[in-house]
Amino acid sequence: MLWLFDIDGTLISSGEAGTRSLNMAFHTLFGVKDAFRGIKMAGKTDIQIMKEGLVAHGIPPTQDNLDAMVQMYLRYLQSEIENPWRRLMPGVREFLEHLTEKGHPTGLLTGNLQDGARIKLSPFGLNPYFPTGAFGSDHEDRDALLPIALRRFARLLNHSDGDLTPQRCIVVGDTPRDVRCAKVHGAWSLGVCTGPYDRESLLRAGADLVVEDLSEMEVVLEFVEEISADVRGRICNTG
Repeated sequence: MLWLFDIDGTLISSGEAGTRSLNMAFHTLFGVKDAFRGIKMAGKTDIQIMKEGLVAHGIPPTQDNLDAMVQMYLRYLQSEIENPWRRLMPGVREFLEHLTEKGHPTGLLTGNLQDGARIKLSPFGLNPYFPTGAFGSDHEDRDALLPIALRRFARLLNHSDGDLTPQRCIVVGDTPRDVRCAKVHGAWSLGVCTGPYDRESLLRAGADLVVEDLSEMEVVLEFVEEISADVRGRICNTG
């Protein structure tokens, strides 16, 4: 199985570094303070959030304005991630180590820009676990990211595109948007309650399993055994 992870609220908390960096970038470029107040960010791509901020303040979301926002945001994020409030979510490192030991490929499926994702993960030493994936810089619509991640992993693992299907993929995230971007393609969804949404919200969104956090490794591994058997059964039946 291929495991694809969201970042914010799933693997880490950045200590609000992303929000602060967005606000600082907007103020520097357009002179508006606290520009993203009231804009819900959970589960959205960075480009989507930036566009909403621009429109909310009557600024055209042109490519030039977006490019300027991206560059300024990344510049601030480099320093803002160095804060005392950032933290690794419970069980994350142990879970990733287990997957690595068992030979399961792990990647990212995140609304973060690719450079922003690497900046956020760097202080925790997590980047080596994720050789590739799909990012908010690949597509504004999060629901379009899973096929991008699958194509990249197919090349990385020297598989044909047909060998690595959504049914062989588990998307891990903390928001209903994470669940949806898996389910629209027929992938499995593991919800974690380490972000702003509770168990009931994630189950209503269609998550196949919800845990409080990734320290519930035994529960997750039982789930993986069940779905692996299901996938094997489908392959045999279609073969």
